[in-house]
Parts: sequence; structure tokens; C-alpha cells
Amino acid sequence: MTEFRFDGDLPGRTTVLLAHGAGAGMDTPFMTAIAEGLAARGLRVARFEFAYMAARRTGGSKRPPPKVEALEEEYRAAVADLACDGPLVIGGKSMGGRVASLMADELWAAGRIAGLLCLGYPFHPRGKPGSLRTAHLERLRTPALVCQGTRDPLGSREEVEGYGLPDGIALAWLEDGYHDLAPRRRMTALSQEDHLHSACDAVAGWLQDMARPGHGGPGISSTCRQNGTGNG
Repeated sequence: MTEFRFDGDLPGRTTVLLAHGAGAGMDTPFMTAIAEGLAARGLRVARFEFAYMAARRTGGSKRPPPKVEALEEEYRAAVADLACDGPLVIGGKSMGGRVASLMADELWAAGRIAGLLCLGYPFHPRGKPGSLRTAHLERLRTPALVCQGTRDPLGSREEVEGYGLPDGIALAWLEDGYHDLAPRRRMTALSQEDHLHSACDAVAGWLQDMARPGHGGPGISSTCRQNGTGNG
């Protein structure tokens, strides 16, 4: 059974299920700020950890993430274990968002999810701009939002604007933001905290737009399954 950490755990809210990035767990300052920020905007946030990361908390070795197919299965299990009575959006930070994106259309077509949220999507490995992770995004049908720093080394604004992504993928750009959305102090008066607030505002606005009549977004057909849930 998947263990979750909840913020804004009130009935009837849209739930955002978030997985962490490759190198850090679900309770980093980044993940916590996003979870608390989304909860403050009326959303219910559930965080979980992949098994390789959870093992580190019990003295396990710092193994790298397993193959993405194994992570997909863990994410599917988390969706199955999460009980809620409102729409569900899946996503995560960097690798967590990528894993969610690979299974999003399958769950969206089945009416299981309402959308996809990626926070700092890894469009390519660091230093390898030719090794794109965009083939599935080019045919993505699930409504999606990507919050991305304009100078992200895994997909800058200049690079991403040349990918030809479908209109169903909304992009919220954070000026001078790095992969953690933090800007350089000498380049802007804004801070990482400001950018995280802006990302949360973008998520809330995107969900409000999808919920409008005729949009086919959250509240129309996609809700969490009424299964049991773990508590983290």
C-alpha cells in the first residue's frame, strides 16, 4: 500500500498527486513549498515516494532510480491506492512528472485522471539536447501544464519552443528559472520562493480554466477511485 503525505486534505477538492525527482524525496523544500502553496489555493495534494527513494530512509543504499517502466508501475499503484471524491491530476517534479506523463493518456482515456502537471520537465538529459524525451508528448491528449524555468538545462525556453508540442500542453515560464525554478539573484529581483508562488498560481488558474463549462476539464468525468489509502 502506498504511503502518502497530504496537504489540504479536505473532501471534494481536486487532488494533485505528486512524485519527486530522481535525486531527492517528497519532503524537499521545493516539494513542500509546492504542496503547501497548492493547498493554500484550495487543492488537495498527495505526495508519495518511489521505492528506491523510500529505502534510503531505512538505511538503504543510495541506488539510482530503476528503469522508467518500473517507476510507471509504482505510479499506477499509487493512483490505485489513492482514495478521493474529486478530480485527480497526476504529475511531479522532473523525473516524477516524466513518469506521470508516460502513463497519462492511458489513465485519461479511462476517465481516471483530469490532467497532468509537470514541474521542471526533463525534456532531455543534462548536456544531451539531442536525446529528446518528447515523442509521447507530441501525441499527448491529456490536458497538461508544464511549469518550466526559462534557462532550465534540461529544456530551456529557446529549446522547448522549437519542439512543436501540441496546444493541449500549456507552458508556464518562470523568468531566468533553473531546473528548480530558482532565478539568479543578479538577473532578477525575484526569488525561487516568488517563482514557486507563481507556479502555484499558474496551476490554480489552469485548473479553473479547465473546470469552466464546455472545457471538459476537472469535475466533468475524471475522479479518483474510491479505494483505500495509506497515510504518510
